[in-house]
Amino acid sequence: METSVRLVRLVQIAMLVSIAVYVLVGELVGHAALPNNALFYTMSLASISTVGAAFVVRRTLVLPAEALLREKPSDPLVQVRWKTGYIFLYALCEALALFGLILRIVGFTLVHVWGFYLGGFLLLLLFSPRVPQKQLR
Repeated sequence: METSVRLVRLVQIAMLVSIAVYVLVGELVGHAALPNNALFYTMSLASISTVGAAFVVRRTLVLPAEALLREKPSDPLVQVRWKTGYIFLYALCEALALFGLILRIVGFTLVHVWGFYLGGFLLLLLFSPRVPQKQLR
C-alpha cells in the first residue's frame, strides 16, 4: 500500500508543479488580442462540469475503494482501483488549469483566468491521498 500512496503523492506533486508551469507559460506565450467571450463562457461551463465530475469520481471511485481498503488493506485489486481513482481525479483537476492556459494563450488576461489556475491547484490540494486506516470501534 505504501508504494501506491507514494505514487499517488508523486503524481499530485507533479501536477501541482505543472500548474505553476502553466501560469508561467501562459504569461510568456499569452498575447494581447480581442478575446472571444463565447469561448470564455464555454470554458467556464466546461470547468464547472469538470469540478462536478471530480466530486462524482471521488464519491464513486475513491471513497468506496478507501472503505474496501480499510477491510482488506492488502488486496491488490482494491489498491489499483484506489490509485486509478485518484489519478483520474487529479487529471480532472489538471484539466481545469489547462482551461485557464488555453484562455490565456488566446488572449484573455491573467485577471480573467486566475480562477481556473487557482481552482485546479486548490482541488489538487483538497484531494490529497489519505491512507485508509482501520477504524477503532
